[in-house]
Amino acid sequence: MDLPNSTSDLGTLGETFVAEWLQSQGAIVLAHQWSCRSGELDLIVKTAASIIAFVEVKTRSRGNWDSDGAMSITPTKQRKLLIAAQLFLQKHPELAEFPCRFDVALVRYTEKRGNLPTLATSPHLTKNQFSLQDYICNAFD
Repeated sequence: MDLPNSTSDLGTLGETFVAEWLQSQGAIVLAHQWSCRSGELDLIVKTAASIIAFVEVKTRSRGNWDSDGAMSITPTKQRKLLIAAQLFLQKHPELAEFPCRFDVALVRYTEKRGNLPTLATSPHLTKNQFSLQDYICNAFD
C-alpha cells in the first residue's frame, strides 16, 4: 500500500481499515463509497446480528481540531446520510426488511517515517499508521 498523497487517499485508506476490521467481527461489506445525489455513504455492512449499518468513517491525524472527526457529524451531515441511506434501501429493496442503524468510526492516522501504512486488524491496536479510536454504534437516528 502506498503512502497517502491526499486527504481523499487517507480517507479511503481509513475506510478500508474499518471495512477489514468489521469483516473480522463477522460483518459483510455490502458497499464501499456508495454515491447518490445526496452524497456518499462510506460503508454499508450487514452485521453478524443481521443489522444493516451505514458507517461514516472519519480518519484524522494526531492533533486534529474536531475530536477525531466526531464534531464533523453535524445535524446537516446526519440528514444527508439519512437521505442517502433511504435511497440505497430503495435501490436494494431486499435489504429493507432488516433493522438499520448509523454508526461512526473514528480512525487515527499517524505517519511513521520509513514504514508504509498497513491495516491493523483489531480495534485500539496500532499496526503502523492506522488505529480505531472509537466505533460508535447507533451514533444517531
